[in-house]
This record gives sequence, C-alpha cells and structure tokens, in this order.
Amino acid sequence: MAYNPDLADRMETQLRARGAEPVRKAMFGGIAFLINGNMSYGTSRDEMHVRVGPDGYEDALAQPNAGVMDMTGRVMKGWVTIAGPADLSDDELADWAGRTLDFVATLPPKKK
Repeated sequence: MAYNPDLADRMETQLRARGAEPVRKAMFGGIAFLINGNMSYGTSRDEMHVRVGPDGYEDALAQPNAGVMDMTGRVMKGWVTIAGPADLSDDELADWAGRTLDFVATLPPKKK
C-alpha cells in the first residue's frame, strides 16, 4: 500500500467539514486532494504533504513532526511534510486542513 487509506479518509473529512469539495487524485505515489483544481494536501508512504504557501511556511515548519518537502532533490517552498500523520489527533489534522484551505482559497480556480 502506497498510502494509508484511513488517513486519506480522515483528511477528506476535515476538508469537507470546512465546506470544501475536494477531488482525490493519484499523486506522489499516494493521494492528493484538489480544491478548485489546486492541490491542497495529500498523503503517501507514511507522510502527509501540506501546501501552506509562502506566508504560512515558516510557522508550519515550526510545528511538531513538520519538515521541508523534498521529493525530487529540491525543496518545495510553501509545502511541508508531516512525519507519522496517522498518529495525528482529529484536532491536529483539522489544523492542517485549515492551514491548507487558508492558502488554497487565495488561488484562482484552475480551468478544467
């Protein structure tokens, strides 16, 4: 299994609880959630990847288990990787959902 399906379901639930209508897409060897065509967050292996944008980046990096996102040998600024996300409480997962939605809401919808 390339990702934890229970975690993916919990992640989607947190987005929907905030009024988002996420679309699941296979990415990163796992699942990513798109909001209006823009990637928000996703999970692969035993990690969660969260798009927080440039303004939320440093604060996100300061959170427990957060680190830089480097999937290709280059750090992806504006994204963080969370180690061990299956152990996150619902409140912690809700915080990450809120962070990504705050940023993704600033982006224009992608054309289909």
